Amino acid sequence: MSEQELKGQWRELKGKVRQKWAKLTDDDIERISGKKDELVGTLQKRYGESRDWAEDQVREWQKEWSR
Repeated sequence: MSEQELKGQWRELKGKVRQKWAKLTDDDIERISGKKDELVGTLQKRYGESRDWAEDQVREWQKEWSR
């Protein structure tokens, strides 16, 4: 899933994001607004993990929803 696809489908994917990463707040979800870098940074912050970890999480999640 490309960044353009993520942005275009964000409204539909917000619920899936909430299910996958429960530590994200509604404000986080709105601020992310389909931007991959914003999602990675917010995951890193909320979960206290490395940027590599957050990027891996997003990459795997994108693979799941690109099928």
